[in-house]
Amino acid sequence: MPAPKTPSSPNDKDKKNKAGPIIVRWDEAQPGCTFTRSDEGKYRYGLWSGDLGIVLAVDAREVQIIRHRIEPILGVMMTIRYRGTGVDTDPGTITLQFMKHFKVVQPALDPDDYAQKIQSDADALDDEARRALAKHPEEKQVREARLQDYQKSVSELIEFLTKNSMRPAHLDPGNPEASGWVFFNTDNKWIGGWKAQEEFVLRVPLDGKMFEFPFRLPPSKGEVLLRKRD
Repeated sequence: MPAPKTPSSPNDKDKKNKAGPIIVRWDEAQPGCTFTRSDEGKYRYGLWSGDLGIVLAVDAREVQIIRHRIEPILGVMMTIRYRGTGVDTDPGTITLQFMKHFKVVQPALDPDDYAQKIQSDADALDDEARRALAKHPEEKQVREARLQDYQKSVSELIEFLTKNSMRPAHLDPGNPEASGWVFFNTDNKWIGGWKAQEEFVLRVPLDGKMFEFPFRLPPSKGEVLLRKRD
């Protein structure tokens, strides 16, 4: 993502509260904000402020995809680019707010901790399945096939979390970019069932600023999400 030509702030309404960081919010009409859409339905929001640039990539079908995962997690792809002398990034501080579900805020999952949780749940299910199999040997073929499929899905998810999740990094001229997936747990009593269209605000605290990305899934006809740009 090339840096915008204008030196202006991404949002003329950026403000600094006495008790909080400068708010830098993505807005199509503001300098420093970019938007692109790929043919396969990936939406990329770019937001530049000072030496920092962040690109948020979201699949328009992400809410529908959650239903087909073995774990109820929502994922986004993020890239952070830096042109300064040095800054530390920590994906664990990123949050996602579910605007139509009591505005509940979920922190980003720790990929290692969550991988351990998935493996622990899989081991417990495996033990339960083995006990059930001992009581119903006539169902051995069907139960073992289901268990193998589940174990395969668990292994694939753990591998993806381990290899592709965004990790803490120190960015400087020699290492100006960090990227990876960030996941959020949607298994929350306040979230409940999904709406026809969901609204989110993703927040990234970084270098004394709070970068905010409001977006909707799935997009509505006529919104910026459906206007492809060069």
